[in-house]
Amino acid sequence: MTKSQTIRALAAQSGQPRKTIVAFLAALFDLARSQARHTSTVPGFGKLSLRDRRARIGRNPRTGEPVKIPAKRVVKFRLAKTLKDAVLATSA
Repeated sequence: MTKSQTIRALAAQSGQPRKTIVAFLAALFDLARSQARHTSTVPGFGKLSLRDRRARIGRNPRTGEPVKIPAKRVVKFRLAKTLKDAVLATSA
């Protein structure tokens, strides 16, 4: 589903104008982006957090040669249990 399709569907379900939906989604994502360092949770949807990855040794898939992968910070998203159960129940 594309962004415009999502906006159309939300507007149809809620009866709100598209501009209101666009503003709400922009505010939600800005809030999640600004709070990612402190762990941002959207109840019933998921949790966004910042994690540290250790440095490690990987392998170049083409040559098989060992490669040093440096430590870095990554963003991690974890689905809420209710959403995960709903998705897995419909796909089974």
